[in-house]
Amino acid sequence: MKELSDIRDEIATWKNLEKRISDALELAELGDSSLQPELEAEIGVITSELGRLEMATLLGGKYDRGNALLTINTGEGGTDAQDWAAMLERMYLRWCEKRGFSTEILDQTEGEEAGIKTVSIAVNGPYAYGYLRAEKGVHRLVRLSPYDSAHRRHTSFAQVEVLPEAVQEDPTVVISPDDLKIDIYKSSGAGGQNVQKNATAVRITHLPTGLVVSCQNERSQMQNRENAMRVLRARLLDLAQIAADKHVSDLRGVYQKAEWGSQIRSYVLHPYQMVKDHRTEFEVGNAAGVLEGDIDGFIEAFLRMKQE
Repeated sequence: MKELSDIRDEIATWKNLEKRISDALELAELGDSSLQPELEAEIGVITSELGRLEMATLLGGKYDRGNALLTINTGEGGTDAQDWAAMLERMYLRWCEKRGFSTEILDQTEGEEAGIKTVSIAVNGPYAYGYLRAEKGVHRLVRLSPYDSAHRRHTSFAQVEVLPEAVQEDPTVVISPDDLKIDIYKSSGAGGQNVQKNATAVRITHLPTGLVVSCQNERSQMQNRENAMRVLRARLLDLAQIAADKHVSDLRGVYQKAEWGSQIRSYVLHPYQMVKDHRTEFEVGNAAGVLEGDIDGFIEAFLRMKQE
């Protein structure tokens, strides 16, 4: 029923756009110059909507329509890399906000001095996975380090992983309770009032595959367990897709360490400003805008490259 509803909504969107174009043509044929401002505004809206719908036609993968699980892990670069991971987290949260996607932080580990070591975010909305899969890979930052007393230029890395969220009824993923080892422990925190006094953090080990997921973000053990299972289902779905494809998996891509020479995109803040995607050669000079969530150009360039 959900799939049927989604298809009906999509057809209704196209029919509504078709009617708007037809109405605009009829107004234009009247030749009334006083209608020109109204027509120009309508053409702008139609063009924008057409661009959005054209992008959606590039998202034809099995899981492209669904939600996504986005994970950011710190790579090479020490404290700067942890700060870089936090910057990427903010960038994606801002992008999701602009897109109208809802987000939920399932698990997050803070860095020792600054930033974060890792974060897992559930992104919910139509085509969330289809768009975000363009972002998986290693992201490199070049800047003057605020954590270096000599204020020298540093290079930092972070790994972005994007997985489709597996719904519980997905027949591709079947989890037997006998295959799970569940550990409960106290959440780690920054100290003081942030330290949990009760054991609410959950670590789940999937014995057949050896996959381990953990969640300690919520104060409820039940909620942490539920979030950990969401991540586990997504990772098992990823493994199933890789196993079904003898070639490079289109879901995950080739795993690369977050270090020199492995980046998909570079963000340069010094000595000049530029963000460049090394897969598509798409680049922009407004690095600050990109870090505020303006990444649609990079996503579109990647989707068009994949289609070609």
